[in-house]
Order: sequence, then C-alpha cells, then structure tokens
Amino acid sequence: MSRTLQRLVRTLLLFSLIGAIALSGFAVQAQRPNVVTMAFTQEPDSLNPMYTTQYFAGLARSLYLKGAWDFDDNLNPVPVLAAEIPSVENGGISADGRVITIRLRPDAKWSDGTPVTSDDFVFTAEMYASEKNSPLGRGVFSKSIGAVVTAPDPQTVVVTFPEPYAPWAANLFGAILPAHVLRPVFERDGTLDRAAWNTNPTVVNGPFLLKEYARGQFLLFERNPNYVGGVPKVEQILITIVPDEAAQVAAIKAGNSDLGIFLAPADALDLQGSAPVEIITVTSGYNEGWFFNLRTGENAGHPALQDVRVRRAISLAIDRPELIEGLLNNLQGPAVSFWDGTPYQDPTLQPPEYNPEKAAALLDEAGWTLGPDGIRAKDGVQLKLRYATNMRSLRRDAQQVIQQQLLRVGIATELINYENRQFLASYENEGPIARGLFDVAQWAISPQFPDPNTSRFLISEIGTAENNYVGANWSHVRDEELDALFAKQRTTVDFNERVAIFHQISRIVTEQVYWMPLWQDRDIWSIHKRLSNVRISGATAFWNVVDWEAR
Repeated sequence: MSRTLQRLVRTLLLFSLIGAIALSGFAVQAQRPNVVTMAFTQEPDSLNPMYTTQYFAGLARSLYLKGAWDFDDNLNPVPVLAAEIPSVENGGISADGRVITIRLRPDAKWSDGTPVTSDDFVFTAEMYASEKNSPLGRGVFSKSIGAVVTAPDPQTVVVTFPEPYAPWAANLFGAILPAHVLRPVFERDGTLDRAAWNTNPTVVNGPFLLKEYARGQFLLFERNPNYVGGVPKVEQILITIVPDEAAQVAAIKAGNSDLGIFLAPADALDLQGSAPVEIITVTSGYNEGWFFNLRTGENAGHPALQDVRVRRAISLAIDRPELIEGLLNNLQGPAVSFWDGTPYQDPTLQPPEYNPEKAAALLDEAGWTLGPDGIRAKDGVQLKLRYATNMRSLRRDAQQVIQQQLLRVGIATELINYENRQFLASYENEGPIARGLFDVAQWAISPQFPDPNTSRFLISEIGTAENNYVGANWSHVRDEELDALFAKQRTTVDFNERVAIFHQISRIVTEQVYWMPLWQDRDIWSIHKRLSNVRISGATAFWNVVDWEAR
C-alpha cells in the first residue's frame, strides 16, 4: 500500500471515529479487533506530568508512563516499578515516619531497553525542585515540604522528609522521567520547559508506547514489549480528540469509541438505552465548584470578592437543586465540601442553602446596592463578574442557568469560555486561570486523591516573580490559620487525628467561602460490551490496562 493510500485510510478511520460518517463501527472493529478506541473531549495540554494537572492528560499518561505504584479500583496501592509498598513491617517506613524506602524491581526497563533505576527517581525529584523549570507545582520537592531523595544503590530509593509526611503514598513518584533521555536536554538547554519530549515522549516505561500523535486529531499507542507489568493483551489504543460531548456520544453509538469518559448524566441515560454499553460510576474525589480570584494588584479579581459577605451571598443565590435536576438528571448530588466522597468529609456540614433573600440582605450590608438597571454597585463600580470555565457543554449550560440566578439578586456576569486545552494550563504556558484572567472560575477539582491533602489553598503555592509563578494556589487565598492546619495534617500519621484536623479545615473553607461547592462529580463511564476485564480506578483509572481484552 502506498503512503498516500495509507494516509487516506488513516484519515477515513479518523473521521469514522470522530463523526461516524464513513465507516461503520462494526467494520472498524472487525478489521481491528484488538484495538481499543476512546474519544477525549479535551486534548492533553502536556505529555510531561510536570506540566499538567489536566484530567485527560492524566488518563493518557497512565498508558505510557508509570511510577512506583498505582491505585486499584478499591483504592489500594499496587506496586508497579516498586517491588513492594513501603510499610513499617517491611522496613520501608522508618519508626519516626520521616524516611520512606522504595525498593525497585530489578527487571523494570524503559521502552528502549535501558534499566529503570533509582537514578531516574533522583533525576525526577531534581527536575521538580529545580527553579530552572516551571512545573505546575513542585509537590513534595518544594522548599516548604523539603523531601530529599537519594539512591544508595540502583534498586533502592530513599526519601527523607524533615518531619513525618502523612500523604506520602499519593504524592511520591506517580510517574518518573527517563534520566538518560532528559538529563542531556536539561544540561544543554538549562530547563525542561521546552523539551521535545514534553509533547513526544519517545522513551517511556508504561504498558504502551506513543506510536503517532497528530495534534488536534488523535494519539495512537501500541503495546510496549518491555513493560515490567507484562505485555498488554490489547495491541493498540487509539485516542481521538473530539470537539465536544456530542461528538463523543455519536462515536460511542456508532461503535467507534469503546470507552465513554467523563460522561454527562443525560448522555449516560441516553447511551444506556441506545448502545451496547455498561454504564458505571467511579468515585474519584472530584467535585464541581467555583474558585474566586482573590488577587490584588496585577490581574486582580473584582474588588467585591475580597468581602466574605459577598462570597456568601453568591453561594446563597445559587439554586443547586435546579442545576442538579435540570442539567444532571439527579444523577449527582449537591457537593458539600472539597472533600466529599472521602473519609475526611465533615459530617456536620450541610449542602449550601439556597436563600436569595438572605443573599440580597448580605449584599446590602456589604454596601452593594441595587441600581436603576437592576445591577448592584458600590462607589461607582458595578457588581459584574467574569465567570470563566472551559468549553464543556455541561459547564456552559450551567453558566446560563447560574447567570440568571445571580441576576435575580443584582449580580451581573460576563460569561467566558476558554479552550479546553488552555483552560488549566500553567502560567508559563499562558493558562488564563493560572494568570488570574477571571473573577470566578468553575471546574471539577479533587484533592490528591485518594489522600485528602491539597496545595490549592497554601500561601506558599501562590505564584510570584520570585518563584517563577509556579504554584497551585491560583485564587491567591491567604489564610494563616488554614496554612497552619494544612501543615499540621501533613505530619499527623494517626488517622483519626488527621480526620479531625480536616474537619477544621473544611469548616474554615466553608465559612470563608474560599471554594464554593456546586455538585458532586462522580466519574460516569461507558464500557462497550466487546471489552472485558476493564476495572476503572478513581485514582489511576487505567491501572489494569494490561488485562483488558477486546473481542
């Protein structure tokens, strides 16, 4: 077959997967029975884990890049590159809880046959910590946490914390970088920020290799014969990039997408009655909500948001039952806190109240009075908020409903929809939320699931010129009491004591409305009935991809 014809066939296949307009799903699957297909409504914004927190980037990464361990569908850690999960009993956790020792599998290899060694772990830690790089966050390798990684021998990694660090299992080495590939790049360029590997990871250690990537169109993976966990039963995985949820649903119905990912509730109901799929829900710690821009100075948020009474009024003005019934078909419940769906949720907290009269009274008290046009103002400034989210249709629908709800109490909104790929990009990559180009921003967020720890509210995670604008606190929350509690929980290894601290944290975040909950966001998936052994984890979704089978 000529290259021109190969391109034509590939193009026809792509169009069939995206729009189901040329080839039937049956024909595609009959020709390629051992290929699993899925459609992403957001293109990964980076293929280097240092530079992304995007959900879809994380899904793709679990195919090609692994770390010390994954979490199974019961949220238990399972070894991958590690020979065993560190514990006190096996000597992996020191008596004082400060030192974690990871023993590696001696048979682990990179896809080019180079052994995976402790040097790769040390290099990964160095890259996150280096101020010459601009990752979205430095994690445990930040100055505030101060983990130090050493390699006493090629198969042993030792991580030493200044004090006990309770969230280590969810935060240590979820993925590692190939030192033999990227160290020369760092030494030559002085940074990894612009490394070609970030968009074309040619050497990997996961169950699949990236064979071809057409930006904006598809990613094609083929199985890695050198994967330490065994050769996958599926030969290839094809991810197509589709413009929206409607295109994903069309592909599923046509049999051209085996997995439905992050489905809207209405779409799940539709598919359940019209396609040969199983619908499952998975707890992943995500909850839909709002972050407020509390910056002052450059890219400041609306001045009204500095007043907690205004933030409380906004929450009171939103009718969540209307959203949940009208947009979610009652398949999700109202979110209560940042930690819904975890043992750390405070059971004394209730779903936010809907009370527009109380909202109006709070706004009056704060000095934001109704003008003749029905919009509140104070000192000549109108209460009009830049309400930002991405292009997901469910969120755009929510914007329309919430805009009308807020208008009833005199709050105007300018609706802004950023491209999916750009929405949560880093400051370095001109991410609009990281740069403060919003007043309120809506997306689904989770802690460092399955651990409750998060860096979203820490003062040390505020990006500044001094730290190259690296940090996860894009809202610029500054609360010393909250910071102290987060520091305390990180060093508290007793489970019940740590739960009690998170109850205190939850109450502060709720009372101060640093984050405003909307609805719980359990992941909804569809799985084509031609697939078997697919077990989705809420932490590392594709943890058992080597066992998937397609018939």
